[in-house]
Amino acid sequence: MVPSTDERLPPLRLLVLAVQHVLTMYAGAVTVPLVVSAALHLGTDQTAYLVSSDLVACGLVTILQCIGIWGVGVRLPVMMGVTFVSVGPSIAIAANPSLGLAGIFGATIVSGLIGVAIAPWFSRLSHLFAPVVTGTAMLLIGVSLMGVAVNWVSGSGAGGAPVDLWGASIAVFVVLIILAVTRFAKGFLANTAVLLGIAAGFGIAWASGRVNLAPATQAGWFSLVSPLHFGMPKFDLLAAFSMTIVMLITMVESTGMLFALGRIVDKPLTTLDLARGLRADAMGAVIGGLFNSLPYTSYSQNVAIVAMTGVRSRFVCATAGAILILLGTVPKLSFLVTAIPPPVLGGAALVMFGMVAANGVQTIGLGDLHNRNNLYVVALSLGVGLIPMVDAKFYDNLPPAAASFLHNGVVLGVVTAVVLNLVLNRSQTPASAQPLPLAVIPENV
Repeated sequence: MVPSTDERLPPLRLLVLAVQHVLTMYAGAVTVPLVVSAALHLGTDQTAYLVSSDLVACGLVTILQCIGIWGVGVRLPVMMGVTFVSVGPSIAIAANPSLGLAGIFGATIVSGLIGVAIAPWFSRLSHLFAPVVTGTAMLLIGVSLMGVAVNWVSGSGAGGAPVDLWGASIAVFVVLIILAVTRFAKGFLANTAVLLGIAAGFGIAWASGRVNLAPATQAGWFSLVSPLHFGMPKFDLLAAFSMTIVMLITMVESTGMLFALGRIVDKPLTTLDLARGLRADAMGAVIGGLFNSLPYTSYSQNVAIVAMTGVRSRFVCATAGAILILLGTVPKLSFLVTAIPPPVLGGAALVMFGMVAANGVQTIGLGDLHNRNNLYVVALSLGVGLIPMVDAKFYDNLPPAAASFLHNGVVLGVVTAVVLNLVLNRSQTPASAQPLPLAVIPENV
């Protein structure tokens, strides 16, 4: 008998398989709040709280997607995690002194509400996000995040500084561990390469006396995450527009991922199923904004786990969601994550962010690159998107309202790609019809 997505597994097997899903996605899930925190120079307490909030929101959105309620949730074995697509816009929004973290959460909530409203009709808009558009967005995201990884390797957080011998050595060690696990490990272990690399680097750093565990030892064992911990959300039109672009990209990627997962579990998606799944993505942004976090999307490495193990029960991932919520209520764990030395995170981030960029290249390749118009879409969008990345002061002489939008290279590049695709390619294959690669990367962005 073919396993069903509604299969009820014995408790012990259910728990083991759920833990496997958690370990597979954990490194990617906690990296985003660490990136945003480093860029905003937040303190240890604030960073730890962002990590806890992220884990709780991850669990809530995963359960919503797997179990489904009131027309929300695709009811497939899906693990939801915070999306890397939101990192650049989040940092740009928070850089505005009048917005800060509250501006990020307000924009996230607005983008989620818009996503909920447009989910049933989104398939009609998918032609706006052809592979050359979404691939260019992913490539820009990966490239834009490389600066964060490099600053982590140097130990500067986000300010930039010459790297020392120890920082470079530990980063290289982490990269080598990740590559070794990827090359020689099989199955589940191969899918936890990044997590194992971080653990190995942390172990070396701890043995050499470069880890401060005092905050983790002083932290309590249990604490509930409260909504709106950092205050009431602030709502800004340009910030909401930036995060809505993130939501649209996320929904395009989720469309491809959910179709692929439906094929894997032999449960082809209907239009109604897809609408339920996209609503869950959008509600994930609302939940994220309320619980001090960011938008959420399905993680591709966990889809690969479903394909690899053949276990199709959605209750496995729902149980994994419950585990994530439990982990988010353990402050010691969150403070332990913040104790990881920046060069250790930097080594892992070089791999993860590089894979985000590489997946963008792979997605661009799904388009017809023999079509010269597609090449122009990619080339000009990359050029425009990279302007604020290579010269942060390029738009400083423009009015503040325009400059705040133009300084965000990812959003600028995506808007350029959408417009060029409409102008140069009046007839495009809908993005939802394109099979997305199931690369084992930190997330499907």
